[in-house]
Amino acid sequence: MKKLFIILFSLSTLLAQGQAYQPTPENLEARKWFQDARYGLFIHWGVYSVLGDGEWVMNNQNIPVKAYEKLPKFFNPTAFDAKRWVQIAKNAGMKYITFTSKHHDGFAMWHSKISPYNIVDDTPYQKDVLKMLADECEKEGIKLFLYHSHLDWHHPDYFPRGRTGKQTGRPESGDFGKYLTYMDTQLTELLNGTYGKIGGIWFDGWWDQSAHDPNNPQKTVVDWQLRRTYDLIHKLQPAALVGNNHHVAPFDGEDFQMFERDLPGQNHAGFSGTSKISELPLETCETLNGSWGFELKDQNYKSPERLIHYLVGAAGRNANFLLNVGPMPNGEIQPEFVERLESVGQWLKKYGETIYGTRGGIVPPQEWGVSTKIGDSRHFLHILTTPQTSSLFVPDFKPKVTSVSLFDGHKALKFKQQPEGLFIYLNGVTMDPRDTILEVQTK
Repeated sequence: MKKLFIILFSLSTLLAQGQAYQPTPENLEARKWFQDARYGLFIHWGVYSVLGDGEWVMNNQNIPVKAYEKLPKFFNPTAFDAKRWVQIAKNAGMKYITFTSKHHDGFAMWHSKISPYNIVDDTPYQKDVLKMLADECEKEGIKLFLYHSHLDWHHPDYFPRGRTGKQTGRPESGDFGKYLTYMDTQLTELLNGTYGKIGGIWFDGWWDQSAHDPNNPQKTVVDWQLRRTYDLIHKLQPAALVGNNHHVAPFDGEDFQMFERDLPGQNHAGFSGTSKISELPLETCETLNGSWGFELKDQNYKSPERLIHYLVGAAGRNANFLLNVGPMPNGEIQPEFVERLESVGQWLKKYGETIYGTRGGIVPPQEWGVSTKIGDSRHFLHILTTPQTSSLFVPDFKPKVTSVSLFDGHKALKFKQQPEGLFIYLNGVTMDPRDTILEVQTK
């Protein structure tokens, strides 16, 4: 194992020395697929689900490592069914799944060879759920991405401590270089072909070591050696997309940019204050109720209408929507989640043409809604809020309009195009509170 550490360290260090990242043709093609996909399923699931208090329970309840290490013995998800999970995603109209391979508690949800702290070696279940999920995704044409935590509340070499997980009883010492090698070795296990082609790695936890420097938001207390890790990923799987939920401007080597619990350009959740929207493919993530991991008391389920608004709002801002569920400890996805996912899936069967394969429209988001487009001649206006007047004003719409119609039924609508924008008359149009879609054809 020592030889593997040395090889990984030497290879990735050489790759990262002084060269700007140049994505491969396979990577660029994967980026295009990602943007076309527009909708994915996020799954937060691990031994923390046993306690029914969310994925941050180890930190929030100040559970020491030795006590937390008992949890895997209670984790026996006999109701886990990879086929069922993938079918739920497909029925919802989702094109990819992002699964938590390792969360901040450090527990590996695959058969890790470098550490026995994993679902095969340390639970009564003794099966590799990731392998089953990966095989089923490949069979059904769903791409599999992996959420992977940068920080680790369990590993003794994650030192110096960040701003979280301080009360877990670990010794106040450690070798951060060894921890990074451990992390890169686990990533190699995930990307060496055992789990097939991985769509990308969704990192989280960089912020745990932020220096909180207002003049340099990207500054950290430790050197994460991001390029070393990113180059390793791209070396193992060139098409794999790298993203990092760090809430700052993207670093060199990243392939997509994500926004947590906010649409790009918003900061309602307070995470995106230092984020600048880049030219990379974009993604926003949100959870179906109030929690990411299973929370027994959380009944705050979002309505199908609200989920559709989020999906449409993301597409109108040229971003994907990654919608999260937190399965129960037995491996089942709650029926409340499934019902809402299926409802959005039914809507997409009828209106998916205005979402999949589109890009953000030429009109920025308005009070009434957003726009998407296919190419340069098909434009979709998504009216999410009923206008106060009998006409819809679309400012600064410059391309020459040839027709406007309701997408549902293709009823032609009267319009007037002037220098200040496009006026569309809505007389006789029955507004849909979920989304009234107009199609505008231009030369």
